[in-house]
Amino acid sequence: MIEQTGNVLSFNGERLPLRNIIGSWNLDRQERILLFAHWDTRPFADRDTERKNEPIDGANDGGSGVGILLEIARHLAAKEHGPGVDILFTDVEDHGEPSGAMTIDENSMDTWCLGSRYWARNPHVPGYTARFGILLDMAGAREAKFYQEALSMQYAPGIVRKVWKTAAALGYGDRFIQETKYFVGIDDHIPVNQTLRIPSIDIIEYDPSTQAFGPYWHTHKDNMEVIDPATLKAVGQTVMEVVWKER
Repeated sequence: MIEQTGNVLSFNGERLPLRNIIGSWNLDRQERILLFAHWDTRPFADRDTERKNEPIDGANDGGSGVGILLEIARHLAAKEHGPGVDILFTDVEDHGEPSGAMTIDENSMDTWCLGSRYWARNPHVPGYTARFGILLDMAGAREAKFYQEALSMQYAPGIVRKVWKTAAALGYGDRFIQETKYFVGIDDHIPVNQTLRIPSIDIIEYDPSTQAFGPYWHTHKDNMEVIDPATLKAVGQTVMEVVWKER
């Protein structure tokens, strides 16, 4: 395991410490697969109506992706074939500018995903590359639906199709919807695609009722009441199957 530490500048000019965490399996293999999620949570509940200046639990936004990858990590020692695997937990993903966040405003976009931006500029292995990357974000909510995220389709359509086809074969076609939706302005897969040129996708919930993320997003309702073990299993089993099939 490697802990990558550094400092980044937040939207309000505050210098924030960061700690990215990387675990690697089969280091002798040049071919790699990257799995990643952010482990930090939103330091303020700016979309809530009360206690707006208090941090949220982030059970789904942050916690779900980390939990799924930790379970996958328990099994990776048994993977004796194919590419090596790196699991990256990024920090300071969710410290973006409150006003206008997650919109098409480019200045706002630059205030998000600071940990993955830092790692993409300073990978834990010089010249690091991977066959592909899979990001998990908001991947554990009850009855969650995962549409094909538009920026993932822009950068890595083949990987999207591979993952969604695998989900359907496992019986999760009702959760992994074969339809593209544009609803993510920025997420950790974007610096990985743009800076390291690793074709990476985002498995992230789309809520038709909001045409974006779930109503719990960046509120104190993002707690364990949101989480459904069946959703965690669907996403985790799908990602595990994709990784295991790579030769």
